[in-house]
Amino acid sequence: ASFILRLSAGIEARLEFLINAMVGSLSAIMQSQALAALFLPVVSRVSARTGVPLNRLLLPMAFCILAGTNITMISNSPLIVLNDLIVSANRNLPPGAQTIAPFSLFSIAPVGIPLLLAGLGYFALFTRRLLPADAESQHVTPGRTETYFAETYGIAGEVFELTVTAESPLVGMSVAEAEALRGAPLILAIKNGDEVRLAPPADTMIWVGTVLGALGSRDALDRFCNLNLLLAQSRLRYFRDMFNPTRAGVCEAVIPPNSEFIKQTVGDLHLRKRYGISVLAVNRGEEIFREDVRALALRAGDTLVLHSLWRDLAHAAESNNFVVVTDYPKEEGRPSKIWHATAFFTLAMGLGLFTDIKLSIAMLTGAVGMLLAGVLKMEEAYAAINWKTIFTLACLIPLGWAMDATGAAAWIAQEVLRFLGNWPQWGLQAVIAVLALFFAQIVSNVGATVMMVPMAVNIAIASNGNPAIYALIVAISTSNTFIISSANPVLTLIAGPGGYRAKDFLRVGLPLTLLLLVVMLVAVNLTFR
Repeated sequence: ASFILRLSAGIEARLEFLINAMVGSLSAIMQSQALAALFLPVVSRVSARTGVPLNRLLLPMAFCILAGTNITMISNSPLIVLNDLIVSANRNLPPGAQTIAPFSLFSIAPVGIPLLLAGLGYFALFTRRLLPADAESQHVTPGRTETYFAETYGIAGEVFELTVTAESPLVGMSVAEAEALRGAPLILAIKNGDEVRLAPPADTMIWVGTVLGALGSRDALDRFCNLNLLLAQSRLRYFRDMFNPTRAGVCEAVIPPNSEFIKQTVGDLHLRKRYGISVLAVNRGEEIFREDVRALALRAGDTLVLHSLWRDLAHAAESNNFVVVTDYPKEEGRPSKIWHATAFFTLAMGLGLFTDIKLSIAMLTGAVGMLLAGVLKMEEAYAAINWKTIFTLACLIPLGWAMDATGAAAWIAQEVLRFLGNWPQWGLQAVIAVLALFFAQIVSNVGATVMMVPMAVNIAIASNGNPAIYALIVAISTSNTFIISSANPVLTLIAGPGGYRAKDFLRVGLPLTLLLLVVMLVAVNLTFR
């Protein structure tokens, strides 16, 4: 964040361009969802320090990430699977047809770079005009913790120590039962005997002499204490170190599409018991839930408001079940291993660029080297793998083979050409691109690629076109999904923190989609003619 602020000198247009150019370039070599998760807290801090509304930064950042993934063959799933689909298509080519050559690592860069440049130019010219007109009134800047959480979620007040007396009706209750009482404050900590802990589990019992760390306004806490015979003290004796802002605090975290938390209630997750994290509120679109949060089933894109020790938050975030948006103090990973990581990454890229080794083997070589050098632990490597994607690919690739082997792709191609047979090549390519984009909104982008590549190859052969161009158009079109937030995990990830609505994605994404469609068709035909 400091680097971006220093280069931009606080100028909004320059700030937006730097963020978009940086993420667009990095997305050529980094997985898009991981890159978005990495830059969310960075952009949040930049927004907090400059006053530029967060929703003016996040949507362009996400779109430029997706545009930049078309520079190499390893940055998004459709391009990763494309060479395997080409190998499958070669097995079923009609006699006399020329074999389609697989794409090398940077062979599509002459197409991807113009796409990224078009995206950068689009946002440099039209960001203020296209993003929400009330952007100035939206203070979605998670870096401003106290003010922001008070204004957005109503989470305000002070932390008090509430001592339970012998006459209190709370004696014998669990924390969950106490929190369900009318006017109950947020219970963030508890002291039973000599044991002091943050984020007490819901089944923790309250006894005579128990001290509760509660957050709320003085008036509301006074009413609760009078009603339940508690002794309140604003000067912290037991929880002073625990509530030190350098050790603990409130933050926002987004549920990504591949999270295990999806469809589970907050209560069933037992976040307090497992990680020491309290869920204070949930933001879903324009709706904020503060009452009975434990019974709420989570969805992809939900924003959770959490309170915990920063150390516990960092540990919980390693599970990749949520992405922390707020910038918070954390220890640096393994700084002594940075040169090992750089060396093995360079080795993998070199093998992919300058040898005949398959891209998958080249990347695997770099990963194994990082494991052996201690850059990654084996359990971290396993946790980083999105197994849902792996199994989805394993199921979808045979579908592509079946479409080729059974002649279904050839039959569909013939039917398409019955109606469009007199169209020029660029017209047929535009139709393929629009169809691929349409299917990517309904099924996953990988699923659309698997279904469309065999059909596109057969249309190219039947119309005397270049099958490689048609296959590449499908893969790039399914990657450029900007219209619906649920069509890509990157868009789902930024929708909550940015406060975006469906019409925002449509207003900004539809013109960009048309622009990139034209740029792609021109660049592909100039590069591979």
